[in-house]
Amino acid sequence: MILFQEFPNEINDDVIRNLIAMSAQDAFSGNLWQVYLTLLLVNDENAFTLLAERTGICEGGIYQAALQDLNEFHIAFQKDIKAFPLIEHYEAIAHKPENYSTFIRDRIQELATALACAEDTETMLNTLCAFYKNYGVGTLGLHKAFRIEGGYEKKERVRIAPVRNIRHVSLDDLVGYEIAKEELLRNTQAFVEGRKANNCLLYGDVGTGKSTSIKAIANQFYQDGLRIIEVYKHQFRDIHDVIGEIKNRNYKFILYMDDLSFEDFETEYKYLKAVIEGGLEKRPENVLIYATSNRRHLVKEKFSDKASLDEDDIRHSDTVQEKLSLAHRFGVAIYFGPPTRKDFNQIVTTLADRNGITLPKEELIAEATKWEIAHGGLSGRCAQQFIDYLKGEEGT
Repeated sequence: MILFQEFPNEINDDVIRNLIAMSAQDAFSGNLWQVYLTLLLVNDENAFTLLAERTGICEGGIYQAALQDLNEFHIAFQKDIKAFPLIEHYEAIAHKPENYSTFIRDRIQELATALACAEDTETMLNTLCAFYKNYGVGTLGLHKAFRIEGGYEKKERVRIAPVRNIRHVSLDDLVGYEIAKEELLRNTQAFVEGRKANNCLLYGDVGTGKSTSIKAIANQFYQDGLRIIEVYKHQFRDIHDVIGEIKNRNYKFILYMDDLSFEDFETEYKYLKAVIEGGLEKRPENVLIYATSNRRHLVKEKFSDKASLDEDDIRHSDTVQEKLSLAHRFGVAIYFGPPTRKDFNQIVTTLADRNGITLPKEELIAEATKWEIAHGGLSGRCAQQFIDYLKGEEGT
């Protein structure tokens, strides 16, 4: 084959064993041979699939090359496997897929049926092109969240690996913080719609829902082409390489940095500054940076920074500006403050209703007050931990 990868020509015991293992992982049902061929097609990143992902319609020599490859797939899709009834009409045990979201798993299953019903190779190829345009191709297309592997510290090429089990939360799950959520939602909506948007810093007290909000927008805008890549502080030197991998893909990417802050002796923030604003290379239109932090200004400040004269620092004002400059490069800064006692009680009662906790309200609030005094004070996280505790007690 010229563009697409090869597949086994014969079905034998090893192939059947692998097909059943595939279904066990991701709960695929029906004709497992056709599902397997479909998985090869939707995961194969080559010149044609990446072009189809960006444009949806391909023509010319590359289209003819793909047509030639797909002729072999068309023949394979029509393969008579009645001798293998186990994989022709396979019934999977329903469970959460390991490698894909349930949504994408179902789309792959639908695509397998459509490709098997295609009258000719050209119809098959056009069906594939529509899938690539709508849902993408390969790792970046079929997953919503990623982490960085390899890179500078390991002296390896940067790899963008999928996070296969991201928590399924929504912004509505976060009680309160309506103004903060609306600002985050508005900026992200503009980004995924191709309008101007800003890098975003979510800052404030611990346990107030900053990280939950990022997970929520990853879930909410996934079907609109949004992807989240988590970047740790020690990986900032790899950001340019990561951007090089994603800048020409047909998705919107948020580089997500959780709990971002720096001590005086840590200089990694200088790499981040150059990426956000200031480097010679323009940041691609499909990349933004979202960060969460307990510090508004990110880099640790000292009382000596405020002194009118620091005997160890001749250019005192330059030092202050250097420490503030990183935070100022985030165009949107959203504050998540600690809840008041009234807000905390509202969070507890709302979460209790959602989780079927039937304690009388007065008793619920009294127990929640005891819990927060012993477990870190007023915060949404503390309220959730209290509800989890009650659910655990009910289960015993």
